[in-house]
Amino acid sequence: MMNASDIPAVSVAVLQDGRFLLVQRGHAPSRGLYAFPGGRVRAGETAREAVQRELREESGLMLDEFKRFGEIIIPAENGRNYRLDVFCANRAHGVARPGDDASRVGWYTIDEMRALPITESTLMVAEKIASGCTSM
Repeated sequence: MMNASDIPAVSVAVLQDGRFLLVQRGHAPSRGLYAFPGGRVRAGETAREAVQRELREESGLMLDEFKRFGEIIIPAENGRNYRLDVFCANRAHGVARPGDDASRVGWYTIDEMRALPITESTLMVAEKIASGCTSM
């Protein structure tokens, strides 16, 4: 159940040809860290709409099909939490290019991801998806 002070957010793990799509954050608080495309859900926007918007803004890619994978609670500022709805997809289309707050975008294997400066939750979700886990 969502608390009134929680911040609704989404991310999308796209696993295509054995590689995950990651963006490198260009702005604080996660500047320099790699993560799945995602961000806050805007007022009046559904989580699914936010996934498509964030993916397009940060990577230039679009999805035809994706499903909900699970939820992660991430502590934020002032005792608030990000309530992160995580989605997953097997294929994206378009030309990957960094945009919005992403300074880089690319496709990485799990082994390559372990060597990156990456958010803990991103690596955890990628490992679960790669191992065949269908939900959190």
